[in-house]
Amino acid sequence: MTKFFKSFLCAIICSFIALGTVHAKPLIVGVDANFRPFEFKNEKGEFTGFDVQLFDAIAKDLGLDYKWQTMDFNGIIPALQSNSIDAAIAGITIKSSREEVVDFSYPYYDAGLVILVREDNDDIKTIDDLKDKKVATKLATTSVDFLKSQNITDVKLFPNTDNLFMELLTGGVDAVFFDSPPLMYYSQNQGKGKVKVVGPLYQGQSYGIAFPQGSELREKFTITILKFKEDGTYAKLYEKWFGAPSK
Repeated sequence: MTKFFKSFLCAIICSFIALGTVHAKPLIVGVDANFRPFEFKNEKGEFTGFDVQLFDAIAKDLGLDYKWQTMDFNGIIPALQSNSIDAAIAGITIKSSREEVVDFSYPYYDAGLVILVREDNDDIKTIDDLKDKKVATKLATTSVDFLKSQNITDVKLFPNTDNLFMELLTGGVDAVFFDSPPLMYYSQNQGKGKVKVVGPLYQGQSYGIAFPQGSELREKFTITILKFKEDGTYAKLYEKWFGAPSK
């Protein structure tokens, strides 16, 4: 740990101590329950995933109780704006339009956008190949904005990733364009032998934990994310879900 980082972290921790008492009531945390490998229910019906376990570790470190509030992704930002929930973790990309209405923690995951096609499709290789094709993506996400910027207009929007995969497998669309982690995870697990990821990674982006504007939780969670990245807690959890990061 560098001398600068130690001083920076110490200063933040001192301000954290001054923030006051821990929330007396359990936090209400918004989450999208269909976003493998970040949040989903396993075969035992248990809620799990990278986001779920990361949030749980942070909450335990901070001594916070919480309960999940499952919702469609497009309802998360409005719920934060209305203070219906105290926080949200759902692979939420940090972007300027969202930062105008909610607060974000320090980024906890770096991702990008990719193309998913059926295994026997050899026609689609890059974003340019989607311009005369039917494409599915997730409602209210950065992938929608990117497709618009590339003048790709035949786009079907769905509330969760399960819908995207089903539409592709049944031939309703030619491709899915969305965040790289869930598409790559699906292609290597439930969709193995049925679908494949093609082309490069588009538009690098970062995920953050979101809070209502002015929430003191943002600083608390940022401190803990930074600490976890320094002490190996984050690396251990990352490797569990995604394998060892590339050097």
